[in-house]
Amino acid sequence: MRVLCLHGHGTSAAIFQSQSVAFRSKLDDSYEFDFVDAPFRSAPAPGADGIWKSGNYTWWPQTTIQAIRAAHLWVEEYIDQHGPYDAVCCFSQGCSLIGSYLLYHAKESPDTPLPFKAAVFICGGMPLAVLEDLGLPVPQRAKDLNERTSKVLQKRTHLLRELVGDIDKIQPGVGLWDNTSDLLHDPSKLPPASDTFGLDFTSFPQDVRIRIPTAHIYGSKDPKWPSSIQLAYFCNNRTMFDHGGGHDIPRSTAVSVRIAEMLKQLANGV
Repeated sequence: MRVLCLHGHGTSAAIFQSQSVAFRSKLDDSYEFDFVDAPFRSAPAPGADGIWKSGNYTWWPQTTIQAIRAAHLWVEEYIDQHGPYDAVCCFSQGCSLIGSYLLYHAKESPDTPLPFKAAVFICGGMPLAVLEDLGLPVPQRAKDLNERTSKVLQKRTHLLRELVGDIDKIQPGVGLWDNTSDLLHDPSKLPPASDTFGLDFTSFPQDVRIRIPTAHIYGSKDPKWPSSIQLAYFCNNRTMFDHGGGHDIPRSTAVSVRIAEMLKQLANGV
C-alpha cells in the first residue's frame, strides 16, 4: 500500500514523519509512506520550531477558495509525477486540503476516477467557506462555533510555545491537553446528523459526499474535535477512532496499534 502523507499548517514533511513514526512502526514493509512539503513557506506552528529544526510550510497562505483550489491542482500534479498512490494520510490542514478536494470532486467530476482509493484523516476538519462555495447551508451558529474552537486551539498551542521556551513552566504529570474546562463539546457522545455543531447533514444533497473508504482519528481533548466530527459525517464509508488526546498523534502502544489496524483495514479494501 503506497500512501501520500500531507502535513499540517506550519509544519513539514519531516515533522509529520516524526509525528507518525509510532503507528507506522506497527506496519510491515508492504506499506510505503511518501511525505511531501507543502508549496508555501510559513511561520512555524506554535512550538514546532522549538522541537523540530526543519523548514515550515503551509498548503495555502490565506484561506480563500482560490487558494484552496490551487492547492488541489498542486496535489493532482504531484500525484501525476510521483504516483500512483493507494491512499492519502493527512493531519490538520492536510485534512482540510483532501476533504475539500474530495467534496469538489464529488460535486463537479463524479464520473472521473479519483487519484487515490482511500483517505486517513487525523485531527482535521472541512473549511466552512468550501461548504458555502458548494452551495451548502452554513448557519451562523456553525461559523461562531468554528471561530470559538479555533481561538481555544490557538490559546492551547501558544501555551505549548511558552513551555518549549521555558521548560521550568512544565508541571510534572500535567499534559498540554489535560485542562478541558474551555472545550465547547462533550466527547462522550456523538452529535446527531441533524445538528452537528450547527450543520444539518440531513438537509445536504447526497451528491456532495465522500464515498471512498475513510479512517478518522481525532482526540477528545482537541478543541477542534467538532470539526473532525463534521468531516467524518461527510464520509459514507468511514471508521472512527478517538485517541483520547488533543490536536496531536499520541505515541502510546495502544493508540499506535489501533491506528495501524485502521490502515490495514483500508489496505484490505483497496
